[in-house]
Amino acid sequence: MRDGVDGRAGALLAWYDAHARDLPWRVPPGRADRPDPYRVWLSEVMLQQTTVAAVRGYFERFTTRWPTVAALAAADDADVMGEWAGLGYYARARNLLKCARVVAGMGGFPQTRAGLQELPGIGPYTAAAIAAIAFDAPEVVVDGNVERVMARMFRIETPLPRAKPEIREKAASLTPDARPGDYAQAVMDLGATICTPKSPACGICPWMDHCRARAAGMAAELPKKEPKKAKPTRYGIAYVGRRADGAWLLERRPERGLLGGMLGWPGAEWGEVAQEAPPAAAIWRDIGVEARHTFTHFHLYLGIRTATLPMDCVPERGEFVSRHDFRPSDLPTVMRKVFDLARDAFETVE
Repeated sequence: MRDGVDGRAGALLAWYDAHARDLPWRVPPGRADRPDPYRVWLSEVMLQQTTVAAVRGYFERFTTRWPTVAALAAADDADVMGEWAGLGYYARARNLLKCARVVAGMGGFPQTRAGLQELPGIGPYTAAAIAAIAFDAPEVVVDGNVERVMARMFRIETPLPRAKPEIREKAASLTPDARPGDYAQAVMDLGATICTPKSPACGICPWMDHCRARAAGMAAELPKKEPKKAKPTRYGIAYVGRRADGAWLLERRPERGLLGGMLGWPGAEWGEVAQEAPPAAAIWRDIGVEARHTFTHFHLYLGIRTATLPMDCVPERGEFVSRHDFRPSDLPTVMRKVFDLARDAFETVE
């Protein structure tokens, strides 16, 4: 083992064998069969910037509907984007399809970190995680949970993100050649269940005797982080139009950019001032409330305009989706917030 004579990796693996989380994409420790690279890849992409609790249902729906990478590669783009709706970071869904189609064309996933990193949407972390978990390659896997564990284990007081190189170096010093996939998942589980951001359960941690931050009485203070910059606020208007037969006027956003490829309500670009840009000639009514949503880099306030459109309406932008084909669940979260508020307004008028 690379961890030397103190047996830290061995102690953690023994803890993992007894306490591994039951996750739908995971093969439990002790089983002879290897994890399915498709399920590992899909889970890792979904888990980027997203919690296990939020991902679980999406993962189960995806793998039920598209059980193999070949099935996902053959899927209609709109179906995949619709199933992804609400999970956020929609570039992931676009890259998911691109990657699935490349992998299906290759006949399977590459088995090395370098080969995996050449695929669309797979960066250094995801490539290392797939290589370790699916193919048991001795790769160093460092996510947010691992950063926290290592910062405490080695009492790294340099704030993130400046601490990342040192944290990675320390993580590499502990990564064993034996069972590297289980070890990578074990460190993640340790961070998720014991070495938590607040009130870490140091008294039951398998590494408590080796943890420098615990010894110094400062485990809960690490990792330190640079102060966050205040997020700016952008403004826009969403136009919710419904035809007399119940069809809704929607438009699919451009492939590039925020919410790319997703269905949404027509409107102008978001900016410092909300701009009027009705998609069709009609009497648009301001319902007097805003849909508010926070993205990674900014807050968004959307004013909402509603209108009942005539049957012969020819919109300048967007297209009508029948009430039978329209599923609010296909909308990204911010657009679903708009719909919920607009629907209440329509019902009030009726």
